[in-house]
Amino acid sequence: MDPILTVQDAINRRTFLKQGGGMGLAALFSLLGTDALGQSTNPMQRVGGLPSFPNFTPKAKRVIYLFQSGAPSQMELFDPKPGLEKLRGEDLPATIRNGQRLTGMTSGQTHFPVAPNIFKFNQYGQSGIQLSELLPHIGGVADEICFIHSMFTDAINHDPAVTFFQTGSQLAGRPSIGSWLSYGLGTQNKDLPAYVVLTSFGSGRKDDQPLYDRLWGSGFLPTQHQGVKFRNAGDPVLYLSDPEGLDRSTRREMLDDLSALNKIKLDSVGDPEIATRISQYELAFRMQISVPELTDISKEPSSVLEMYGPDVKKPGTYAYNCLLARRLSERGVRFVQLFHMGWDQHFNLPTQIKGQCMDTDQPSAALIKDLKQRGMLDDTLVVWGGEFGRTVYSQGTLTMTDYGRDHHPRCFTVWMAGAGVKKGISFGKTDDFSYNIVENPVSVHDLHATILKLLGIDHTRLTYRYQGRDFRLTDVFGNLVDGIMA
Repeated sequence: MDPILTVQDAINRRTFLKQGGGMGLAALFSLLGTDALGQSTNPMQRVGGLPSFPNFTPKAKRVIYLFQSGAPSQMELFDPKPGLEKLRGEDLPATIRNGQRLTGMTSGQTHFPVAPNIFKFNQYGQSGIQLSELLPHIGGVADEICFIHSMFTDAINHDPAVTFFQTGSQLAGRPSIGSWLSYGLGTQNKDLPAYVVLTSFGSGRKDDQPLYDRLWGSGFLPTQHQGVKFRNAGDPVLYLSDPEGLDRSTRREMLDDLSALNKIKLDSVGDPEIATRISQYELAFRMQISVPELTDISKEPSSVLEMYGPDVKKPGTYAYNCLLARRLSERGVRFVQLFHMGWDQHFNLPTQIKGQCMDTDQPSAALIKDLKQRGMLDDTLVVWGGEFGRTVYSQGTLTMTDYGRDHHPRCFTVWMAGAGVKKGISFGKTDDFSYNIVENPVSVHDLHATILKLLGIDHTRLTYRYQGRDFRLTDVFGNLVDGIMA
């Protein structure tokens, strides 16, 4: 260290280098009314992000990710295997399972009876894609959708599997995908967060797997990039309303004084997290105006409300959240993520999955229709899927009308629609048991790399220096899925 360097200067320099050239100070640019390039931060123009991103012209400006927490069964919804009816109740052939691992919930079973899907499949659209009778509304927009039947993951239990989809790692602590996009691309509206999370409880299994705030956390990225969760009841964001007796001007004066104190500390210490704190206080103040307007759906045309279904007027439902996702995207939010719980159907699957589809089928299809009629589907990427699939064999007792399915990471279905994605196609194939992939496997890292590509990002270049290593969402993996990109 330079002997004439003061201790405080050393702290400042270390902080600057640790943050990769001081990118953590990007929060201050939003306060100055410009981003790192000196560009305007007027509403609907870019706010924050890194100067070098996007790397090339993006096809998508924003993402709406409809995450189905608990893992929907691909066999009941997307991957018909009619030949299995002849094998009902027979033991899954050892040549198909091929020694693949089991969860602790079925590892003690001595018998793995094949459980055929009991729901009918129909062909939809000009593309003739086969979908379950449980998804008639999705069937109505099938020609807009790319169905990826060959997804696989490395995780077999819920928490690491959801964490893997969110962060590219099964271990907690890495930044979520929405945080990476906030960091790289910023937002298009300085009055709303770049990354918003909405949650809903399904009509299927009521005691489904819990969700943790770290799933939309920023990890080692500056905390300004973490997802902001909107609550299901009361104020969408805690403390959105001013305390009784405190008017707007007094609130402004208090924030100005607090900002002045924080800036003194920032000048003294040089910690980018102080800049983030300043920025977030200002964002919270602006959200007191923007969020109530955002969440007031009373002015939506009746035709739009009817399209999303009867639950759309109930805050906290999946239907309401789908409409809110469109409104957030319309206002420039970069990444909106819905988590819908209730898909973990180890037992009583036929009954429970009906409830989940009643929740999600119509609103998911309505979101695509709504985006399309507003001209937004051309630059909005919609993703639908869970953390893994379900087994072909029954967990527990198999009857003609009832069965359950265990976790299955080897193959499952995710669908995408919108910006840069081929329309009305099925990509990848599974074997006759929907147990192994036989054509075009797609890993979680591959999916992440492709999503970033559609947003104009080379996934190998979106990195962050932390503890002596350059980290990225796709770790050291990820291949583009060229076959699904238009």
